[in-house]
Amino acid sequence: MKAAWYEKNGAARDVMIVGEQPTPQPAAGEVRVQLHCSGVNPSDVKSRTARPLGGPLIIPHSDGAGIIDAVGEGVDKSRLGERVWTWNAQWQRPMGTAAQFVCLPSAQAAGLPNDVSFQAGACMGIPGLTALQAVRIAGDVTMQTVLVTGASSAVGHYVTQMLKRLGAKVIGTVGSEAKAAHAKAAGADHCLFYKSEDVVARVKELTGGKGVDTIIDMDFSTTIQYMAQGVLRPHGHLVCYGSNSPAEIPVNFRPLLFNSYTLSFFVVYDIPEDQREPCVFILNSMLKNKQLTHSIGAELSLDQVVQAHETVEAGKTIGNLVINIAH
Repeated sequence: MKAAWYEKNGAARDVMIVGEQPTPQPAAGEVRVQLHCSGVNPSDVKSRTARPLGGPLIIPHSDGAGIIDAVGEGVDKSRLGERVWTWNAQWQRPMGTAAQFVCLPSAQAAGLPNDVSFQAGACMGIPGLTALQAVRIAGDVTMQTVLVTGASSAVGHYVTQMLKRLGAKVIGTVGSEAKAAHAKAAGADHCLFYKSEDVVARVKELTGGKGVDTIIDMDFSTTIQYMAQGVLRPHGHLVCYGSNSPAEIPVNFRPLLFNSYTLSFFVVYDIPEDQREPCVFILNSMLKNKQLTHSIGAELSLDQVVQAHETVEAGKTIGNLVINIAH
C-alpha cells in the first residue's frame, strides 16, 4: 500500500517519507479500513517533532474515514462495506491513517452516515470528540456566557456550534478578521482579537464586570493569567484541553481559591470508555441530523504530506486540513 511515514523525529521535510509499505491484515477483533481521507491535526505534527517513536517507523495521523474492507476473527462480517470514521488510530500505536489502509480495533471505527463526506468524517476523531467532551464536561450551559479560546480553530468551531445549540452565549477569542468571520458564522456572539485587544477588559465589558460563567480553553498558559484578573466569575468553571506552553505554568493560587473555581482537564486520546461511547453516539446523531457545519480549509494528496504538516504548523489555514487518499 502507499503510505507516508517517518523513522525519526524532526522537521517534516527532513523526515517524512512517501512510498510503499506492506498492506496490513486485521487481527482478531480488528477491522481494516480502506481510507479515503486522513485528518491532520496539531497533535500529529507535534508528535512527529518530539514524541518518541513506538516502533521502527510511524505512519502518522489518528483521524481518518473510509470503508471497512476486511474484518478479523470475532468481528461481525456485516461490517464489511461499512462507511466509518476512526479515532485514536495512531495513539500509542505505530500505524495511523496517512496510508491507503489501516487496521484497528473494531470499536475505533465508528459508523459514518451515508450522506456525510469522508472529509467531514476525518474531522471527527480529534476535533469533533474534543469539542463534544469539553461541552459535556462543562455541564448545563443554557443561558450561560461561555468564553471559547480559539473559537475559529478546528475544535473551537465545533465547540461554538454545540454551545449555541444548547442556548449559550459565546464570546470567542480569534487572531484575525477572517477568523472572526469564521467563528461568527458558527454562532459566536462576540469575537475578541487576543493579539490586539485587552481580552480581560473586553470580557468584563461584555459581562457587566461579572466575568463569564464557563471557559472552554485551548491555551491554559494564557487563560490562567486571564483568570487571575477576573475573566471568570466566582464559582465559574474552566474546561481545558490544551496549552500553547505545555511545560510548567505558574499559577496564582489565591484567585483560584477565593473564587472557588472548578478546573477540569482532559486529553481526547484518553477519554474513559464510559464517556467516549456516548460521545461517539451523540456525534453520529448530530452528523445524521445535519446539526454540524464542517469546515475543510485545505485538501491535499498523500504525496503532499510534507506541505500538509507545514501548513498545520503555520496555523494560518482556517478550517480542518485533510489528505485525500487515492487508490
